[in-house]
Amino acid sequence: MKGKRKTISVGPIASGSRHARYIKQCGWDRERPCRQSTVQPSCSNLPNENDSLIAFWIDLPIAIRLLILALLGIVIGAVSNDLIYRVAYFPRPIGPWKKPPENAPARKLSDRVPIIGWVGLSRESSIHGRGYWIRPLLIEIGCAVAFPLLYWLETQTGLLLPQAFQVPIEIAKYEPWLTVAFAVHLVMVSIMVVATFIDFDEQTIPDILTLPGTIFALVMASITPNVFLPVQVANLNPIPIVFCLPNPLAAKWTGGFGFCVGITMWTGWCLALLLFDRRLIMRRGFAKAIEFYIASIRRDCNWQLLLGIWFAGLIGIRIVFGIGGPNWIGLLTSLIGMAAGGGVVWAVRVVGSVVLRKEAMGFGDVTLMAMVGAFIGWHGAVMAFFLAPIAAIGIVLVVFIITRDSALPFGPYLCAGTILVIVGWDRLINGWMIPNLAMFMPLGGFVVLLVLSILGIMAVLLMMIRFIKERVLGIE
Repeated sequence: MKGKRKTISVGPIASGSRHARYIKQCGWDRERPCRQSTVQPSCSNLPNENDSLIAFWIDLPIAIRLLILALLGIVIGAVSNDLIYRVAYFPRPIGPWKKPPENAPARKLSDRVPIIGWVGLSRESSIHGRGYWIRPLLIEIGCAVAFPLLYWLETQTGLLLPQAFQVPIEIAKYEPWLTVAFAVHLVMVSIMVVATFIDFDEQTIPDILTLPGTIFALVMASITPNVFLPVQVANLNPIPIVFCLPNPLAAKWTGGFGFCVGITMWTGWCLALLLFDRRLIMRRGFAKAIEFYIASIRRDCNWQLLLGIWFAGLIGIRIVFGIGGPNWIGLLTSLIGMAAGGGVVWAVRVVGSVVLRKEAMGFGDVTLMAMVGAFIGWHGAVMAFFLAPIAAIGIVLVVFIITRDSALPFGPYLCAGTILVIVGWDRLINGWMIPNLAMFMPLGGFVVLLVLSILGIMAVLLMMIRFIKERVLGIE
């Protein structure tokens, strides 16, 4: 017999309740025509079949949609393979679109055909390494299979909706919203594919991937909060998982306080990109360390680009704040998700580095999770971070036993944790996280207490790991 699932249902909600007023303010209580239905239920203020692009896409037969996504997956896989070797810290001339090494056989036109071209390029194994062509081939096949499957899961099965809405008529009603969310996730997943394999190769994640990805997520969230996945609060229709949930939206978030928070999140992210991915060299004292630190910033031409991005972001935030409504709530949700995702990893990085006396996580992991938080919000980003070790533990143990190398990249497992959150969204977020958040103290205090507790537990565990490695296993 299955146990009953936790909910935060509190019975029918009066029209004057804080949650109901919040939903009405954002326009999520308006009636929408629902596909494959003759009734007119109260739906979210989401994209519908009157939106031409979404209507055109949904009207296509499902087999055609899946085929298009499979072909798109092949193309994105091919582009990903090119970027994996092009934007890495140490670029390599691997791939049909790069200039071949001088001692390589002549390239053929068929080499540029996705998937099968890599079979032909196997003739360069003596240059790039035995079997080097297998991974790129599998990446293109994997994208061709994974993208249609992800679309089917997100838009056709209803598994991302609350349980009460996992019926055909409700799935059809929310399909336009979930289609928009899938399109945004497709961009995120494509970036994560490139970041994953660069991190496997070099244990770095280039900012040229995560910085544009974060900005894209912020822009999309400012257009509509329906880029975020659905959550149900207090027996109402599903709404996007905005930052304040499970608490109602307080008036301060749509006023000067919320604007200051948004500016602070944005400025903090830009400063982190400029300042925190550097080291203080203390060999010649603190004064010289600061001098060298400032000199390294000046030598880095990216500071001018970051200054321009920061200033443009301030203008954008002010414009969206002036528009207000769902646009501002969506942007603020993305900004807070960005800060929470990056902040959790940064805190773990600091604690781990102090306890282990070496860099525990790279700054690329910080920017990666900041991007994830901007895409899926702080709830999903925090959940993804704590699911990452589950995704990693089997692989990490096997690799450590074989190679005795404890310095393994964590970025790929952060990406895997993010996928697990999306796939298990209803059970993890609707079924566990939101109800448990609602049971505890006000949101802010609970999050602070949770983070501090986890960091304390992690510090103790890392000290135990260091003791076992150094004193028992004799590993430095």
